[in-house]
Amino acid sequence: MSKPANLAYIANLAEHQGQSVTIRGWLYNKRSSGKVRFVLVRDGTGIVQGVLVKGQVLETAFEQFELLSQESSLVIQGQVRAEPRAPGGYELAVTDLQPLHIAAEYPISLKDHGVAFLLEHRHLWLRSPRQQAILRIRDEIIRACRDFFAERGFILIDTPIFTPAACEGTTTLFQTDYFDERKAYLSQSGQLYLEAAAMALGQVYCCGPTFRAEKSKTRRHLTEFWMLETEVAFAELEEIMALAEALIVYLVGRVLDRRTAEFQALERPLEPLQAIKSPFPRLSYTEARQRLAAAGQELPWGEDLGGGDETVLSEMYDRPLIVHRYPRSCKAFYMKADPVDPQLALCLDMLAPEGYGEIIGGSQREDDLDTLVARLQEHQLPQAPFEWYLDLRRYGSVPHSGFGLGLERLVSWLCSLKHVREAIPFPRLMDRLYP
Repeated sequence: MSKPANLAYIANLAEHQGQSVTIRGWLYNKRSSGKVRFVLVRDGTGIVQGVLVKGQVLETAFEQFELLSQESSLVIQGQVRAEPRAPGGYELAVTDLQPLHIAAEYPISLKDHGVAFLLEHRHLWLRSPRQQAILRIRDEIIRACRDFFAERGFILIDTPIFTPAACEGTTTLFQTDYFDERKAYLSQSGQLYLEAAAMALGQVYCCGPTFRAEKSKTRRHLTEFWMLETEVAFAELEEIMALAEALIVYLVGRVLDRRTAEFQALERPLEPLQAIKSPFPRLSYTEARQRLAAAGQELPWGEDLGGGDETVLSEMYDRPLIVHRYPRSCKAFYMKADPVDPQLALCLDMLAPEGYGEIIGGSQREDDLDTLVARLQEHQLPQAPFEWYLDLRRYGSVPHSGFGLGLERLVSWLCSLKHVREAIPFPRLMDRLYP
């Protein structure tokens, strides 16, 4: 099909007011009122109302109107005019309408459907205005992350998906066969490789898919999700906490500035997001336990915060909360001990407000060779697959720190979603591998 003359996108119709344009898209809905007929057409950038008036449009267009079914693809031509009552503030006075494909009966109608049904038809559910709004916000967040780090001189590093060892033990890893009867794992984090890159380039980050075989069905868990991770040479815990805070302030400001229409489509109240400003409150693990106890929720010392604990704590504040210095016993082998109290790790979790819980986890990394070897033994991890990682402590070791941001959890909070499954185009859950 050749490119039509005066081709325009719905999102840019304001630039074509009074002009005749061509729109290519899909039928979202239609209705008829005597000699006047209306089509709602979407093209991926927005929805526009097209008005067909008998006598002002080709007669064949009226005939084709009757054939159109929901999600039929079509090309419409007409003049752009301002109409405050129409979606987007503009409509099209249609002069011609040409179907490209008449769709079969569409399984997702404009009525409510159950979540299981919608997930089974996720490939089509993405076409709904709500899902489009979520995916545009997700896209904005990813681009904003890249801009944030680029503006600060960080280098993007693409870390491997196949790994020979685990960052945090093998109990939640997907194992796969590799060549010559070897085993490999799907990455649960790019962190270890980022540490190597930080020793070369100083400030680095990655953004990619990660995989965790946790048998969890909570609203915060996926088996495949995307992580933005960063590592900074010479940085200690305080510096990395400040960097994490600056990132979240930047991202929230960016989506508020550029995605107002999407938030309106989601009916997401903006006041909670507008309150996200520095400084963020900070609590030590000990202080967090005290806050939980005061709220009637006991957490035995040494146990990590659970989802319920995070919800209680995060609902106490109108902005993200940073909890730091957890017991080393409940944290990963690579976290550095607090020199003031070696029972504690120099680590942080950032909990999103409104009950959304952890969105960032990070730490200062152990930079001493002997201590790191001992930690591997404590965690019953074999040393051989980590020899390359230990080399980073043999050849020019320095203090360094980093964190990981769960993209879907961030999207869920910003969009006020009930479950992370809507925050990714095709969610992978314990019971969901289709489509």
